[in-house]
Amino acid sequence: MPHTKSAKKRLRQNLKRRARNRAVKSALKTQIRKVREAIQAGDLSKAEAEFRLAAKKADQAAAKRIIHPNKAARIKSRLAAKIRALKGKTASTAASS
Repeated sequence: MPHTKSAKKRLRQNLKRRARNRAVKSALKTQIRKVREAIQAGDLSKAEAEFRLAAKKADQAAAKRIIHPNKAARIKSRLAAKIRALKGKTASTAASS
């Protein structure tokens, strides 16, 4: 445990920041899961709507340096690629019907 006054304050700040950072990361992961579930279900409109929210959350977390900006870009890129693949699938099935 900290002994000095400044170390005690630092511990309090770290605990608050850790809780806030964990909440932001958890919300981001939940949003990513929602996008993936919508893609699995084949629901393109829901996937795109959830993707917009996920991209926003990723950008906000990167702006606060909770996650690395490159990680935010990677998350958005991978989800966008999956949505693009889903669009290709739905277009090809609509064309063949």
